[in-house]
Amino acid sequence: MTTRPEHPMHDIADSDPEAHRVAQPASTPEELRAALALIAPDALPTFDAERAAALRQSREQVSAAPMRRFVGQWAVYVAIERHPDRAARLRALEARAAEVDDTHGGRELAAEIGRVLDKACAEVGIDQAQGAA
Repeated sequence: MTTRPEHPMHDIADSDPEAHRVAQPASTPEELRAALALIAPDALPTFDAERAAALRQSREQVSAAPMRRFVGQWAVYVAIERHPDRAARLRALEARAAEVDDTHGGRELAAEIGRVLDKACAEVGIDQAQGAA
């Protein structure tokens, strides 16, 4: 049984501080693209280009692995971006990580970035032991 609604484009919960937040869509290219159109429309050209590349690779390799990787990566992106505070925090951490010059500080930032990504992966059902592909 899943707690994910059938058509989750708008998940409005009274207790949710991020009212009108887009719910995590099903991990299909179509659902992910629809969510991106609402929460990160500037990412659509990249999404479309990467989707075309993944489809091309899948055909060339006669394998679903490139599409599985594509869908997994974009599902995590949507899981992050649909929470504006989480997305802003990740961008801030990444910016600090690009400037840190000590090992201890770098490890702390990497651990925090990892926690953000772990939470997003858990939301989309990616088993960290198995990976996205």
